[in-house]
Amino acid sequence: MQIAVLTFDGFNELDSFVAAAILNRMKTKGWAAHITSPTEHVTSMNGVTVRRQQPLEFAAEADVVLIGSGVKTRNIASDADLLSRIKLDPSRQLIGAQCSGTLLLAKLGLIGDLPACTDLTTKPWVIEAGVKIIDAPFIAHGNVATAGGCLASQYLATWVIARRASMRDAEEAMHYIAPVGEKALYIEQAMAAVAPFVPREDVVAA
Repeated sequence: MQIAVLTFDGFNELDSFVAAAILNRMKTKGWAAHITSPTEHVTSMNGVTVRRQQPLEFAAEADVVLIGSGVKTRNIASDADLLSRIKLDPSRQLIGAQCSGTLLLAKLGLIGDLPACTDLTTKPWVIEAGVKIIDAPFIAHGNVATAGGCLASQYLATWVIARRASMRDAEEAMHYIAPVGEKALYIEQAMAAVAPFVPREDVVAA
């Protein structure tokens, strides 16, 4: 399972790194989550510079694509040339976006009039783009999911693992990262957030 974590200049570290770290718990099953960026290096909103693992075009061939947020998302959303480099196919890929990443999904035409999640700062911009926003941390419509709030990255990762591996694998990944003494609580909360959006056939197949 090849996963592109789209990470742009000005990115939020929690979005990209938390999701990638959780998904890479599945390495033993052949999974790999890659920081995927339009340039060789990107610098976070807090000044952390990282080197990309894959170019932006990798998103077209990945099995899963997650779009993180950042302080420059509005600029990215208005950059037609940059957006044209992002080729996504929800009939084949799982696609998720977090916070202002939801604005990019809207601009890419992958949300339409379906309700979505985002953070409070981005909310008016996404509404302006024609998207109905709900007060929830996570929602999915088929193969497209959105999440709101920095720490909702754990829900995107849990959803991906539940959809492409199993609910049990998702629980085990959450068990590893959850705080000691609160593991059962974290697992229960994560599964409650994503389980309604995991098709019955995925659960049965797992």
